[in-house]
Amino acid sequence: MTQANDPAAAVHTVAIPVEAIGKGGRGGRTGRKSGQLKGRQVNDAALALVRNLIGEGPHARDELIEHLHRLNDSQGALVKAHLAALAAEMRLSMAEVIEVASFYHHFQVREDDETAPALTVRVCDSLGCAMAGGAELLARLGAALSPQVQVLASPCVGRCEHAPVAVVGQRPLLRATLPTVLQHVAQGDGTQHPPAEQAQQAYDPAAHAPCALTHGDEPVSPPWTGLAAYQAQGGYALWQALVEGRHSADAVLAEMEASGLRGLGGAGFPAGRKWRIVREQPAPRLMAVNIDEGEPGTFKDRTYLERDPHRFLEGALVAAQVVGISAIYIYLRDEYHGARAVLQQAVAELQAFADKHAPGALPPITLRRGAGAYVCGEESAMIESIEGKRGEPRLRPPYIAQRGLFGRPTLEHNFETLYWVRDIAQRGAAWFTGFGRHGRVGLRSFSVSGRVRQPGVKLAPAGITLRELVDEYCGGMAEGHELYGYFPGGASGGMLPARLADVPLDFDTLQPHGCFIGSAAVVVFSQADSARALAHNAMQFFAHESCGQCTPCRVGTDKAAHLMGLPGTWDHPTLNDLSTVMIDASICGLGQAAPNVIRCVQRYFPEEVGAQGDAS
Repeated sequence: MTQANDPAAAVHTVAIPVEAIGKGGRGGRTGRKSGQLKGRQVNDAALALVRNLIGEGPHARDELIEHLHRLNDSQGALVKAHLAALAAEMRLSMAEVIEVASFYHHFQVREDDETAPALTVRVCDSLGCAMAGGAELLARLGAALSPQVQVLASPCVGRCEHAPVAVVGQRPLLRATLPTVLQHVAQGDGTQHPPAEQAQQAYDPAAHAPCALTHGDEPVSPPWTGLAAYQAQGGYALWQALVEGRHSADAVLAEMEASGLRGLGGAGFPAGRKWRIVREQPAPRLMAVNIDEGEPGTFKDRTYLERDPHRFLEGALVAAQVVGISAIYIYLRDEYHGARAVLQQAVAELQAFADKHAPGALPPITLRRGAGAYVCGEESAMIESIEGKRGEPRLRPPYIAQRGLFGRPTLEHNFETLYWVRDIAQRGAAWFTGFGRHGRVGLRSFSVSGRVRQPGVKLAPAGITLRELVDEYCGGMAEGHELYGYFPGGASGGMLPARLADVPLDFDTLQPHGCFIGSAAVVVFSQADSARALAHNAMQFFAHESCGQCTPCRVGTDKAAHLMGLPGTWDHPTLNDLSTVMIDASICGLGQAAPNVIRCVQRYFPEEVGAQGDAS
C-alpha cells in the first residue's frame, strides 16, 4: 500500500507492467487531455490539501480507496470539494470517485458546507453484541453524548468474544459500558488503537494443539511475535530453502494435498488443488489474501494475525514460491486497525530480512484496506475492491483462478489457510491429519461467542460437536444459562437447536440439517434469547450489507427483514417465496445464504413464529 507522508509504512507496492497484465485493470480514463475534466471545478485549497495527503503522482486507478481513506482519516468525512480535487489528481471523473466513496460504510460523503463530526462512536449491533446489550448501550450513548459526536450502529467489528463492543474513533472498547465510552470520548486522545509490543517468545499454537487459544479476557493489543523470536523457532527456513532450491516445491505441494487442508474462510475448497490449478495458468500469476473477516461471530483471523503475523507471511511466501506468484495483495478489513499496524511492521521486518538473505526473492506485497463492506469477503468482490472499485461480486465464469486480479490468474486464500502452510510442510501432512473426531480429519479454529463461560478462539479437532466444544474448551455454559441453540457458522450458516448439539462440526456434516460451518463462527444462545429475534438480527445484517447489484438479494433481504420484524405469526408463504428466489437467483453467497436463518427457525423453532412453513 502506498503510504504518502508516512515514513513508518511497512508495505510496499511494485507495479506490474501493463503489458504483463493485459487489459484486466478496468476503469481508466482515456481521450481527455489534462485540464479538461468535466463537471465540478477544483479549488486551490482543496487541491493543496489532497496533494499533501496522497503525495506526488501519477496515481494508479487501484489506489483510489487508499486515497479516500487518507482523506476520511484526516478530515473526518469526504467533503465533495476534496473529492473533486482527488478526481483531478487521479485523472478520474467525479462520478467514478463518488460511486466508489458512496459504496463503503466507513466513508461519509458530505457537502462542502456540512460540518464533519468531531468524533464517531460505533456500537456493534450484530449477534453477540445484541445478546450482550449492545442496543441498550447504543440508545444510552445517543442520549448522553453531545451532537458533535456521531453515534452509529455498526455491523460486527470482529471482537465478539468481548461483547458488547464500542469503537471510539479507531479504539475498540471491550465489554463497553456507558461510563467507559464517555470516559474515552472525554479524554480526546483515547481514540487511536493502542500500539502492541513485541513478545519475548514465539507464538506457536501448533505445538500445543488442540487447545483453547483465548478465553475472552485478553487485552485489546496483545504482544506479537517479531522477526527475531519467529526466526529463533525456525521461521522462514522453509521459504529460504525453497528459494535456494534446497527444498522441492513439488514436495510442499504434495504435503498440502495429502493434508486435506481446505479453505478456512468458508468455501472449503482444497488448498492443494487450488495451488495446482493456478500453477497451470499462464504467468504472471497473482495472489489475493482475504482478511476481511466480516461474518458476524468470526474473529479467529484477527486473533492469529495480532499475535503471529510472520507465520502467515511465510505461508503466503511458500505458496507464492510453489505456484509462481509475481505479486501478493493482502486485503484487511478496516476495523482491524491494531492488526494493520502489526502487519505493516512485520512486512517491514520481512523486507529487511529478504534484502539481506534472499535478495530479489521477495515478491512485492501490497496491503489494501477495506472500508466496511461485508460483501467484500466474497472473493471476486474483494478483487474489485483491491482494484479500487465498488466491491460488487463478479459473474462467473471466468473464475478468478483464470482471470482474477487485474485480469490475471489469481490464487485467492483466506488468512488462516496460509497460516497453517508452514506447519503442514515442516511437520508433515500426517501431523495435521492426526487430529479429528467422529470420523473427521484435521484441526479447526472455532470463534466461539455468546452464552459460554470462556468465549474465544479454540483450536480443536475437526468434527468436534458443539456440546464437546462448549464443555471441554469454553468452561461450559455461562452462569444461569442453558443451551437453547447455536449458529454453527456465523449469521449465514443457519441455526440449530440444543437437541442437535451432538452433530459433528465440520465441512459437509451440517448440510443435511440446513446449515454449514463456513468460517467456524459458533454463536451460542440460551433460554434467555429468542431464536426469532436472532434470526431477524441476522437478516437485518444481510439487508444492510447487500451490495444491491442483484435484485433478488437487494429486495429479498430487505423485504424478509421487514416481514420477520412484524409481530405475530410469520408470513410463511411469502418468506418461503423470497427464500427460494434469493437462493436460486442471487449472484453471490450473501443472498444465497441469507435465507438459512429463515428456514432454520421455521424448521427448529416453529413455536416462536407460529405455524411452520415449508422448510425443505
